[in-house]
Amino acid sequence: MIRMAHPADARCAVSRHGASGRLARHRHTTPYAALVISGGYTEAGDLGRHRVRPGDILVHGRFDAHQDRFGARGAQVLNLPLPGITRALAGRIADPDAVARLAESDVSAAAALALETIAFDVEECADWPDLLARALRAGAVASLAEWAFEAGVAASSLSRGFRLAYGVSPKRYRAEYRARRAVEALLAASGSLASVAADAGFADQAHMTRDVAALTGCAPGRLRRAHVKTVQDGAVRTL
Repeated sequence: MIRMAHPADARCAVSRHGASGRLARHRHTTPYAALVISGGYTEAGDLGRHRVRPGDILVHGRFDAHQDRFGARGAQVLNLPLPGITRALAGRIADPDAVARLAESDVSAAAALALETIAFDVEECADWPDLLARALRAGAVASLAEWAFEAGVAASSLSRGFRLAYGVSPKRYRAEYRARRAVEALLAASGSLASVAADAGFADQAHMTRDVAALTGCAPGRLRRAHVKTVQDGAVRTL
């Protein structure tokens, strides 16, 4: 079962994680960036699986889900709220200490500095679960059994091996990723719900409504109306 993080955890904060610890797959409702200050960990989620170390930064969009496994030294991570960010990405910052110092007095400026100085150079895992995750995100897997055969993976161990790496089954991973795409499209454009469903790869609007509601707790139309009101009230800032 995926734990849902509360909006309050989007506040700027430093999280400290013990050696060889683990965070089960969980979801954040608001966008934020995780900047590694010390130690390191492996994160597997909607962006793939990355091994991160000091200076690496992972930017998460709305309703992003991931699990984390920490190294022998644990990790210290600066979490920066990023209202308005929709694109998830992994990168590296040359001077993470400068961002951390600035965050003590101006969180918005620290977030802007992090995004302005990011370089895309983070180690991405490339084992078969990661290749499958990439194919699922691209909508390139018509049959899991066929994919397993072509990749030389025993079909009987496909779901178990993927769940071990990502904390969720391949089918659930694909459904949640597709629902997140639909959510971003719903909030970014004014097209009809039917067109959003088709563009996101759903068979019909009803399937999109079901998966979006499961992901967010809201029907698509209600989610869009709430977002429009938030923007009009000035609570969302685009970086």
